[in-house]
Amino acid sequence: MPSSTPLSLRILTQDELKKIAAYKAVEYVESGMVLGLGTGSTAKHAVDRIGELLRQGRLKNIIGIPTSKKTHEQAVALGIPLSDLDSHPILDLAIDGADEVDPHLNLVKGRGGSLLREKMVEGACKKFVVIVDESKLVKYLGGSGLALPVEIVPFCWNFTAVRLQKMFEESGCVAKLRIKDESGEPFVTDNGNYIVDLFLKKDIGDLNAASDEILRLAGVVEHGMFLGMATTLIVAGELGIAIKNK
Repeated sequence: MPSSTPLSLRILTQDELKKIAAYKAVEYVESGMVLGLGTGSTAKHAVDRIGELLRQGRLKNIIGIPTSKKTHEQAVALGIPLSDLDSHPILDLAIDGADEVDPHLNLVKGRGGSLLREKMVEGACKKFVVIVDESKLVKYLGGSGLALPVEIVPFCWNFTAVRLQKMFEESGCVAKLRIKDESGEPFVTDNGNYIVDLFLKKDIGDLNAASDEILRLAGVVEHGMFLGMATTLIVAGELGIAIKNK
């Protein structure tokens, strides 16, 4: 495409779409709120925007509850006051991205590794705004062919991984321990746990039943299906912003 092409005709990058969705989500933030601050490339834009509005004085008296060490560091650098769930067990709003979103606003999260803290924080919110670009929309959870993460304890991780794979073998499940790219060592979460990624070829059916089955397995800490939690979905696509409320 020629470099002289007008901006309005240029195809937006995935990151630009994420930023558009994130900025739209921050419009839901009001002064005085306690906010869940999400983790990942999309949520980073929202946290940056909240910090910018605080510096400009357009937002005041915000308290953030970060969902990861990385987001904690980002918020501190931006001057966003922080606290935790012990001090604020009910949050006004959380903003975060998602790896997959199905037509019922069920989510897959955790490909960045922060699913446990994200689920704790976002489960304590009155309103949970999810921000994605349109590539994250799927017909069913696992439909992208990418990972459905499960956080597990390191003890006998292979034993747990094999049981998870057998649990969903009818869906063509393959369970793989998440590895750090650079070292070959297991990826370790902020909580000191491992992640087993489930790769599915077919729909796993009743999501609530699948959730219960996974959580009953000894060795499992939490999984990346966020069911019935999102209240608003903001999708950025080439034709603009689409908003879906539950």
